[in-house]
Amino acid sequence: MRVEDVDVVVVGAGPIGLMLAGELALAGVRPVVLERLPQRSEVPKANGLVGQVVRWLDHRGLYQRLTGDTRAPQPTPAYMFGGMPLSIGYWPDSPLHIMRLPQWDLEVGLAQWVADLGVRVRRGFDVTGCTQDWDGVTVTGSATLRARFVVGCDGAHSVVRKQAGVDFPGVSTDRVVSRTAHVVLPLTASGELDVPGMGRLRPFTYHRTDRGLFVFATFQPGVQLVTAMEWDQPDDDSPATIEDVRAGVARVLGVDVPMMQPTQPGRWVLRRVASRSTRQADRYRAGRILVAGDAAHVHAAVGGPGLNLGLLDVANLGWKLAATVQGWAPPGLLDTYHDERHPVGQRVVMHTQAQTALLAPGSEVTALRELFGELMAKPDNARYLATLLAGADARYGGEHGLVGAWVPDFPLTVAGQPTRLAELARAGRPLLLDLVGDPALAEVATGWADRVDLIVATAANPPADALLIRPDGHAAWTADSDRPLAEALRDWFGEPAGCAGTPTSGRTPWTSSTRR
Repeated sequence: MRVEDVDVVVVGAGPIGLMLAGELALAGVRPVVLERLPQRSEVPKANGLVGQVVRWLDHRGLYQRLTGDTRAPQPTPAYMFGGMPLSIGYWPDSPLHIMRLPQWDLEVGLAQWVADLGVRVRRGFDVTGCTQDWDGVTVTGSATLRARFVVGCDGAHSVVRKQAGVDFPGVSTDRVVSRTAHVVLPLTASGELDVPGMGRLRPFTYHRTDRGLFVFATFQPGVQLVTAMEWDQPDDDSPATIEDVRAGVARVLGVDVPMMQPTQPGRWVLRRVASRSTRQADRYRAGRILVAGDAAHVHAAVGGPGLNLGLLDVANLGWKLAATVQGWAPPGLLDTYHDERHPVGQRVVMHTQAQTALLAPGSEVTALRELFGELMAKPDNARYLATLLAGADARYGGEHGLVGAWVPDFPLTVAGQPTRLAELARAGRPLLLDLVGDPALAEVATGWADRVDLIVATAANPPADALLIRPDGHAAWTADSDRPLAEALRDWFGEPAGCAGTPTSGRTPWTSSTRR
């Protein structure tokens, strides 16, 4: 039996798997993506992206490629938390961005991007086993592959996670029944829904009653996406119908709302969800097998953080895995994927559970919402919640200034030409940004020239005289930090070229190592 040798096998060709494949390809590693489905699923899923991930897609030029907008993404002045309006205002460097793009279009765009990078996606490949040893992982299924590493991006029921023996603790509940469908509603000329006894309901707004929750939005002309959520109601396993959704809306609002199925062709939602899980993998790495996206965490969809969380897992993992495969990663670098991203996942689990609790009916929850609304009206609290929702509160080590934090985009001039930090990050490589023309920086960085791009630039209001920026956009060092540049370069990007002991191959033990 022929066994194909590859560097990395990515299991799952959804947005998470495709994005990881693209990041690896940018870094010079050629992955193979295996997908169980023979064709892309027609089932509608997410309607867009929310949070920090929009700024990171700008770093790769994918925001422009996917939306057709050549400008830098702009933050939203308002959002929701727990179904309550969150007014953020035009706060400089706000991390809360919205990118309205159906998941189908996101997957199509990412698939073309990775194809342009030379990535192979093999559909109809049903992975049945992953067995690892000291040198690699044997992946079995429709064929047999031998990989240095395997990453499971194969969803909540991940075969890869189960094969690696990674636990997935958490809770499941059937207390809430949610009915969602694309329908045609009798909206007013202003796009509102006139409901007797309630007045005009606005789109993109959660309408909470003593019986549940109702929300609608228009994503395509003439068609609305409606959702009715009910608590502690009996349910059965029968297929969802428009009549079922209409009855649920009537129970929540206390009045029947006319609705029809769309007549024009499209990918229309019609579903009922009666069981929800909140779970997180106890470890994101088990030797040579790693997990990302829904394979690593599942949670309520309120606030729309799922794709943001999963794609930023990839931002953190891709360059570290590539460095390990190529042999220049410092000891323990790959372990920092779990160390840095697991706490971020825990925070998403926390705030989605909190938001779900705020949606529930009951006088006690109403009182809590009133108090919470008062707190949200304070600008500092609104900014705190915006940062939490965006996932921008992730700080990867470092206690000084920007070190460990995301570096916000800012305008620069390089060789007399105006540009932005995000545009310098397109290649996905580490950046050493010299903003004062210090020749000592170039002297120190010479040994890492094969891995780190030194860029001399000027800026009107630079955040520091010099910054070392990881491929995921987080600062690894700044000129005003209390540690030498060479130490930071070694810590994150290995030994300088030609240094005794510098790895020349990526053959590393499958067991995890400890990194300070």
